[in-house]
Amino acid sequence: MSTTQLPIPEFFQRDRVPEIWRVPYQERAEQAEKWAEKHGLTPAAGDPKKIGLLLIDVQNTFCNPDFELFVAGQSGTGAIEDNQRLCEFIYRNLALITDIISTLDTHTAMQIFHPYFWINEAGEHPTPSATTISFEDVEKGKWKVNPAVAYSISNGDYDKLQKHAFHYTRQLSFNSKLPLTIWPYHGMLGGIGHALVPAVEEACFFHNIARQSQTVYDPKGSHPLTENYSALSPEVTTDETGKTIAEKNHKLIERLLNYDTIIIAGQAKSHCVAWTVEDLLSEIINRDPKLAQKVYLLDDCTSPVVVPDVVDYSEPAENAFKRFADAGMHRVKSTDDLATWPEISL
Repeated sequence: MSTTQLPIPEFFQRDRVPEIWRVPYQERAEQAEKWAEKHGLTPAAGDPKKIGLLLIDVQNTFCNPDFELFVAGQSGTGAIEDNQRLCEFIYRNLALITDIISTLDTHTAMQIFHPYFWINEAGEHPTPSATTISFEDVEKGKWKVNPAVAYSISNGDYDKLQKHAFHYTRQLSFNSKLPLTIWPYHGMLGGIGHALVPAVEEACFFHNIARQSQTVYDPKGSHPLTENYSALSPEVTTDETGKTIAEKNHKLIERLLNYDTIIIAGQAKSHCVAWTVEDLLSEIINRDPKLAQKVYLLDDCTSPVVVPDVVDYSEPAENAFKRFADAGMHRVKSTDDLATWPEISL
């Protein structure tokens, strides 16, 4: 069945995508209602085929060159270009996208992957982005938990935190996960970096009103004692006693798998996107491998972490996406008409 893509609203400006600005909500709401009437858009609740668009961490902290963890990709402007295409994809396909779900990397200063959590013998904090902490590092005392965080994190019980440091790094090694990486302070709750890129937020808001479908915001990564690359599961789920400290995001997993079609975009392709899709694929394999065929990865709306002369995750990201495709998921472009995507029925 062929579909007619909608035009891009005149207010959208591609060159403003990397900028920080306030969305004029009331004006956009009025325009969205008129847009829906003009183009005959019906409420999303009546969609015969439910299409969910999952946006992973499309936040200023990852998508703005002036912020902490800008995802430059191979081009050097990766996240900017991704979001330009993503906004246009949302506007063109307003009539087909049932719901938009946006995850939000959500952090505070005293978390296990931030510099302040750790100190060495000299009382120095690890250098962000250039430091990984292994179980051997903790065992040998190269890095230990900063006693100053105990008041806020464990009611003053420093020994418990140090035991968790041993347990946590050991678990990462035992489960063949990446060693603990110390990241710059990023995605800070209450800060501008935590917010969605304004142009993307505007597109989500416009869809919200035009299709009468509330945008879903799903925070992740707020627990101080575990990383949470994936939107669906933390890296480590228990403390040193076996007590659960964090769980899978069962609500989001079920929501995604209930859609007829799941579309995924966001940042970064090599990290939070890849981890999320990996966890989703594991859930699918456990239930019915054929469900992978309803997952579509927007290949041109996500970029890998690339820091020239330091690190380039392009190859691991590509290998992960090849593995997802081999499992039955589809790699597609945002510029293609949804009706032409393989195995989609609209």
